[in-house]
Amino acid sequence: MSKLTPETIDWSNLGFSYIDTGARFRAKFTNGAWQEGEIVSDNTVTMSEGSPVLHYGQACFEGLKAYRTKDGEIQLFRPDQNAKRLVKSAEQLLMEPYPEDKFVEAVKQVVQANEDWVPPYGTGATLYIRPFLYGEGDIVGVQPATNYTFAIFVTPVGPYFKGGLAPQDFLVTDYDRAAPQGTGAAKVGGNYAASYLAGKEAKDAGYADAIYLDPATHTKIEEIGSSNFFGITKENQFITPKSPSILPSITKYSLMHLAETRLGMETIEGDVYLNEIDQFVEAGAMGTAAAITPIASITYHGEKHVFYSETEAGPITQKLYDELIGIQFGDVEAPEGWIQTVK
Repeated sequence: MSKLTPETIDWSNLGFSYIDTGARFRAKFTNGAWQEGEIVSDNTVTMSEGSPVLHYGQACFEGLKAYRTKDGEIQLFRPDQNAKRLVKSAEQLLMEPYPEDKFVEAVKQVVQANEDWVPPYGTGATLYIRPFLYGEGDIVGVQPATNYTFAIFVTPVGPYFKGGLAPQDFLVTDYDRAAPQGTGAAKVGGNYAASYLAGKEAKDAGYADAIYLDPATHTKIEEIGSSNFFGITKENQFITPKSPSILPSITKYSLMHLAETRLGMETIEGDVYLNEIDQFVEAGAMGTAAAITPIASITYHGEKHVFYSETEAGPITQKLYDELIGIQFGDVEAPEGWIQTVK
């Protein structure tokens, strides 16, 4: 099979998968300081077999996107928030954080190096950006590394859930993804490996993904394997779960702001009890990869609850989607500071 190039790729038919774009960013932390990062071409990494990332999961990552606007510019959506979250994740695992200002600079640098891979406006595709940080070195005991690598690769992607804004069915799992007072609020690798089994079982059964309940009582919706949950009530409320084991989604807080300031909704971050989901006339999944995906139904122990429709997005979900996507692609005015232009 020939290697994909920007000239041969079908931008309107992209999945969510890895494509080697030929350029990525890397920086090393050695001798107590971050070295100057650079753009490199090699998509492989070499490290000691004793590296803590391999044995103890000492790694964290981020996810954001670059968007091509109608006039051909390339812009980023709130990259400063990804920089802040990576610092918090790193501190949770006693890793050396990559400086926030250098994070944003590195993101812009790697996007510029791959600008031909930023999909054209109107295709619905984006350039997904994956910054990651991991500990390495000759270590055997359970202890943090002294050397770290910060890297960023990019890949053009289509929708995370197939069908774009088409409603998807989800299955509530009995597995736990993360524990309270643990690493649930950090974007660390182990949390996602812990979601593989539940996600596979849900998908094998015909669902888009698994929904996790709170690990303490198994009565409250926490989050979806790859995104956060929201519900819309007939009283015009935007409600989303709050818990110390939920990842603080940048998309979630952006949508809460837009729901309140542009749609005039009441926004609530609190408990979402599974036995009270009939209060929601619409529901959805939200995150960088998913953007917004309407939830058609939730099934738990054989009982299926349908929200607005199994075939159409609800009117509020559609408005939120149009507002968010419009901002990201430059068609709707963004709140101050949300957009940074690459080129």
